[in-house]
Amino acid sequence: QTEAPSVIGASSSASTSKDGTSADYYFNSYAHFGIHEEMLKDTVRTKTYMRAIYDNKHLFKDKVVLDVGCGTGILCMFAAKAGAKQVIGVDCSDIIEQSRKIVAQNVAETGLPDVITLVKGKMEDVVLPVAQVDIIVSEWMGYFLFYESMLDTVLVARDKYLAPGGLVFPDKATLYISAIEDGDYKAEKMDWWDDVYGFKMSALKELAYVEPIVDCVDPRQVVTDAIPILTIDVQTCTAADLDFTAKFELTSLYNDHVHAFLGYFDTVFTHSHKPLVLPTGPEHTNTHWKQTVFYLRDPITCKEGEKIYGELRCSPNKDN
Repeated sequence: QTEAPSVIGASSSASTSKDGTSADYYFNSYAHFGIHEEMLKDTVRTKTYMRAIYDNKHLFKDKVVLDVGCGTGILCMFAAKAGAKQVIGVDCSDIIEQSRKIVAQNVAETGLPDVITLVKGKMEDVVLPVAQVDIIVSEWMGYFLFYESMLDTVLVARDKYLAPGGLVFPDKATLYISAIEDGDYKAEKMDWWDDVYGFKMSALKELAYVEPIVDCVDPRQVVTDAIPILTIDVQTCTAADLDFTAKFELTSLYNDHVHAFLGYFDTVFTHSHKPLVLPTGPEHTNTHWKQTVFYLRDPITCKEGEKIYGELRCSPNKDN
């Protein structure tokens, strides 16, 4: 599963080719520069990480830093410039071959300290050139926070390599749910299948309901409060904590209709001198994570102050 598809379940059923596994598909998709271009151009994402590292040089100076899923190596280079004595980046994608060229060019031409080592392989399998690291940095978040299950890999690195008292950047994340009025877009995305050039395509309409949509939502469409359904501490949580069921209670803000539930997250760098938040909600500047929309087959009519009760289950795909 990758962040390339615009739909959460897009690769959940059969992301395998004749000659490769779903893992091959996942890692090879990240070898394409276009995905990294999208993430790097997400200024909310990239500048928040940059500030978290540059504004805390007192934490990074003379430390050993591990970047899990280093991609182009941008976080490695931030850490090197912040004064780390050794930076290790790990990635299983072929993008790391380009990352080595990027790091070498910046060491030669921009004065980047020559302290970065890039290791290709799965974090679960590689052997690092050090026994312990002082700081782990990673941009592990996926759509709806947990899509891709990359946080599991960060936890493996934490348990295997993070020194006692070591830090994780970022270290907190909260998942939120609210509800939206979205009749026009629902009609465009769902009801359109009822009449496709004079033919009914109900089978595809069912698929459209099964797979949540990742898109940017106008904050004016939000018709309930937003409540946290899960908060995790990356310093202490376990993989089992990421398989969860959460009951929720939303309060309607207006007399309106609810066509869908909305999921998004905040990620927090609490170890920063001044805590930094990377938000992805509809009221903030859009990020490449956008928001996740779960459409209802039948809309809910609600009055101001009424409660909507529900339960959400989130778990990794067992096959992929």
